[in-house]
Amino acid sequence: MIPNNFDYFAPATIEEALALLDQHGEDCKILSGGQSLIPVLKLRLAAPAVVVDIGRIPDLKAIKVDGNTIHIGANATHAEVATNADLKEHCPLLTETAAQIGDQQVRNRGTIGGSLAHADPAADWPAAILALEAEIVLRSSQGQRTIKASDFFLDLMTTAVEHDEIVTEIRIAKPAQPQAAVYLKVPQSASGFALIGVAAQLKLNHGQCEEISIGVTGLAPKAFRAASFEAALRGKPLDEAAVGVASAQADAEAGDAMEDIHASGDYRRHLARLYAKRAVLAAAAKA
Repeated sequence: MIPNNFDYFAPATIEEALALLDQHGEDCKILSGGQSLIPVLKLRLAAPAVVVDIGRIPDLKAIKVDGNTIHIGANATHAEVATNADLKEHCPLLTETAAQIGDQQVRNRGTIGGSLAHADPAADWPAAILALEAEIVLRSSQGQRTIKASDFFLDLMTTAVEHDEIVTEIRIAKPAQPQAAVYLKVPQSASGFALIGVAAQLKLNHGQCEEISIGVTGLAPKAFRAASFEAALRGKPLDEAAVGVASAQADAEAGDAMEDIHASGDYRRHLARLYAKRAVLAAAAKA
């Protein structure tokens, strides 16, 4: 299909983009990589009067490690994250997740900020961002605020981003044991979206689980932390028996499971428990 007519702007700075948002209000949509918005426009599920393309703002592209903090600009593409040498060293969960998104064409165009703002319940990034306890930086013409990943995803394709705000950066504290992490998923065969995706980041101390964070996507209307599963493993040895017992709680925070033509809710719950177990064991083996 062909989208409805709209006015198109491609500002060169974040200030110009924010001024356009203030001018046009809720009748305006932000375009970053376009892998989420363009299909929505073509299907006429959205018909904004104005599209503001922030993809050409250079300040939103940077990826850097500054001391103990990782900074990823919202316009960094999945491919750029997947191949970044600093991220491979300091936070390989990011590069591993990025490499599993869509296909190469999607990774070359899609952006981390655009994916997070779209908040598709089967997207890959939310699981990793939750597991890494990231912060999302938002800007408006009134200033800047930072939101924890655990507070960012509100509901189905709904986030804490206000209509006059733009996601500008993702901040992540460098993991204490960066290699003790994994992202595993069951991809939907046509799209590559996750029927279930589980991200695990661990810190081990003499074989015992000192810290653990698990993000789950694909099961519920929004990605979530598997808090009950985490609690059942803290302070425990991560052997197959202990993780297997705890994995029964991997879907405890999900609420209603999603159902569609690809998988039933019960099957998604089964996959969530199975892949939570596999992810933790794989991360522990890497450590």
